[in-house]
Amino acid sequence: MKDIYCPKCKSHDIVKSGMAKGKQRYKCRSCNYNFTVMKQGKSIDPYYVIKALQLYIEGVTLREIERILGVSHVSVMNWVKRYNVKAPENLDYHPTYKVLTHEELIEFFGDKTDLKHSGVLVTELGDKFMVIKWERFKRV
Repeated sequence: MKDIYCPKCKSHDIVKSGMAKGKQRYKCRSCNYNFTVMKQGKSIDPYYVIKALQLYIEGVTLREIERILGVSHVSVMNWVKRYNVKAPENLDYHPTYKVLTHEELIEFFGDKTDLKHSGVLVTELGDKFMVIKWERFKRV
């Protein structure tokens, strides 16, 4: 029982204490707490957590982040809550994005007329690059 510890007091001084619904139960000798070892969830590479939060901060919606990174929008929403990330509220600008290969990225920056009066951020997505550009909303 080397990796098992009490979820209440974090003590490793535990003993087996029967079965419940086919799962081993344990009892902590330090605090007398009874518990069942919970299953290990899928862990997501921290790279994707960081990228998802960066995209969220840049104004990309949760569903768009899901499509771009292949990570559930619910997971992204949970990370936003867990790390208390706030998206900037600037209603004068809206982000647009493109996912480009290296060659397309070079071509994109070769055409400087497309970047006039815009802010741009480039972030890596594996073997591709994402260009986020902020454009002013046109006032009607």
